[in-house]
Amino acid sequence: MTPLLVLRPEPGNRATVDRARALKLDPVPCPLFAVEAVAWTAPRPRADYILFTSANALRVGGEQLASLITMPALAVGPATADAARDAGFDVAMTGDEGVDALLVALPGTRRLLHLVGAEHRPALTRHAIETVVIYRSVALAGCVIPDGRLVALVHSPRAGERFAEMVPERANIAIAAISTAAAAACGTGWATIEVADRPSDGALLALAARLCQD
Repeated sequence: MTPLLVLRPEPGNRATVDRARALKLDPVPCPLFAVEAVAWTAPRPRADYILFTSANALRVGGEQLASLITMPALAVGPATADAARDAGFDVAMTGDEGVDALLVALPGTRRLLHLVGAEHRPALTRHAIETVVIYRSVALAGCVIPDGRLVALVHSPRAGERFAEMVPERANIAIAAISTAAAAACGTGWATIEVADRPSDGALLALAARLCQD
């Protein structure tokens, strides 16, 4: 079985490794970043919805989130929706095809409060969005890339950029990317680059399982 390199930060890395083992894959944990909170001030809740595109915002948002708890939430995927509910938010909509598709499905023209990481992609939408940075990703050292054929899971464009910087010899590595943006960030020269049919950990692992067996 081809080893599967899991690059996402903790605690998501451990969750993906556990799912991969349940699929009888051979995961190698190798987080490229750590997520840490930054100081932030919660704005007055003037928006119609609060938008969560990563469960990291809910994990590290801290006590400030309590002042926003009355706002209905939009979640980019099921895992983020679960984290929002665990934090006490009422989830009004959950997407499964990325933030742009989620916001297309939201009727009218709404005001949104988006709690984001320092490295985030602005959503393409007609809605008015106020963004507040509440966390950042810090690069980690010490990830050792095994020799031989590998499949690498790329959960974000920043992970793709960082992994490409680390790996000059790419011919034996297949990339399984969670989105077209994440795939593009990896550059060229890999054995193959394929994109999951949905931007979710489950769909990404299904793609990786096929690549590991090819």
